[in-house]
Amino acid sequence: MENVTILFGTRIRELRKARGMTQGQLADLLDIEQKHVSLIELGKSYPSLDRLMLIAEALNVPLPSLFDFDHHMAESERVRGIEEMVRQLGEADQRRIYRIVKAFLEG
Repeated sequence: MENVTILFGTRIRELRKARGMTQGQLADLLDIEQKHVSLIELGKSYPSLDRLMLIAEALNVPLPSLFDFDHHMAESERVRGIEEMVRQLGEADQRRIYRIVKAFLEG
């Protein structure tokens, strides 16, 4: 897996941009310099727990969602993860998943 601080920074950038915020605007809400937001987003700095809570509040998301970066995994890891999840399902659900994936590929 990629370095967790890089994945975390990518997630912060993703959430910030989804809210139409600039780094400067987020920095103002966090009462830090824009350069510090940049360092966090680049994975070169990791915020304290108190700052994490402020980031979640500023981005209007639950704290755990700041760590929801599985979709940024390397392809091989993502495929292994999908395979493992599908294996845990019953046969009927596996068939449903198969039809969904097939529809995506055909669409």
